[in-house]
Amino acid sequence: MRELTYREALREGLDEELARDENVVVMGEEVAQYNGAYKVTEGLWEKWGDKRLVDTPISEAGFIGMGIGASMLGVRPVMELMFWSFHSVAFDQLVNNAACVRYMAGGLINVPIVVRGPANGGTNVGATHSHCPEGLFAAFPGLKVCAPATPADAKGLIKAAIRDNDPVFVMENTLLYGTKGPVPDPAEGDHVVPLGLAEVKRVGADVSLIAHGRSVLHALEAAETLQANHGVSAEVVDLRSIRPLDQEAIMQSVMKTNRAVLVDESKPFNGVSSQIATLIQEHAFDYLDAPVKRVCTIDAPAAYSPHIEDEQLPTAARVVDQVLALA
Repeated sequence: MRELTYREALREGLDEELARDENVVVMGEEVAQYNGAYKVTEGLWEKWGDKRLVDTPISEAGFIGMGIGASMLGVRPVMELMFWSFHSVAFDQLVNNAACVRYMAGGLINVPIVVRGPANGGTNVGATHSHCPEGLFAAFPGLKVCAPATPADAKGLIKAAIRDNDPVFVMENTLLYGTKGPVPDPAEGDHVVPLGLAEVKRVGADVSLIAHGRSVLHALEAAETLQANHGVSAEVVDLRSIRPLDQEAIMQSVMKTNRAVLVDESKPFNGVSSQIATLIQEHAFDYLDAPVKRVCTIDAPAAYSPHIEDEQLPTAARVVDQVLALA
């Protein structure tokens, strides 16, 4: 194991897949000579050259469409969006094309494209750059969506996404890029995290905190506070993948603890936590000793003011309050 930042882990995953398969290419705005807007692709252009790292025009509709077409012909493009908020200008390509081609072709044409980039608030860049659309895209059959919370999962999931024959959308968080954590050394073997496999990040007995992305860190912090200050043992389940969703892991945890608090940076209306709450009600209702609670981003466009936006987002303190409110 080594300590890598989330950014370094993503880069290592990309580098290994570029080496493993000559059909893998990385495309996006400033990903090549400029080393990426967030320096995730730093050094890869110098190593792999113009044919493997391609700077695109500032036209998400254009280069996402190009990537989808290339993937239908056997290329495995990894497309970087500078912000996932810009998905809206490529919505037709992502939803009508990437999600549907394999189905409409009767399985004869695959679309092995990865679209990755930041999907989060908390960086004070305004409402048009602060969306968390994982729940939106998970609603479309044919698309796969994941949201790594740790450097190890960032590397493992990006490698799994690149190898998948379906379109996979990787939702990252700019506030995680500099965070550090243990990542298996390549000498220890090929580190791949299967899509659709959640992980219990902290074992507990009294309440299940179910989260994805940066919200996992809030859940872990809340769990420590609950144990230290209130004697409450909280289990933290990291979804890692939104679709496919590890429903079995969720139910096993809830059936054990009999209580659930869902932590989700998406907006509450039709968010990821809405779907999970419904699944718990349908499959684990008889095990619940209290209503399912949610901690989401306040239901309003992201504020530009740092102090106000901080209040909008999920926090460990809000998670603690919801757990203590359970009967």
